[in-house]
Amino acid sequence: MTPLDKAIRRELQVGDDTYTLTIDPSGLKLVLKGRRKGLELQWTELVNGDAALAAALQASVGAK
Repeated sequence: MTPLDKAIRRELQVGDDTYTLTIDPSGLKLVLKGRRKGLELQWTELVNGDAALAAALQASVGAK
């Protein structure tokens, strides 16, 4: 297998919106194209099952 030692960026279409997905050694980040802020998940959150909690927290902070 190839180790993940640098960021990989891919563009994806969800409905009418275009997003940028960045996967790096610390986790992943999904951002609306052209923006800087988005949803971030650390690998430890994903593995420990805290991903839903982290996503909900980020959504509540972002809504203010």
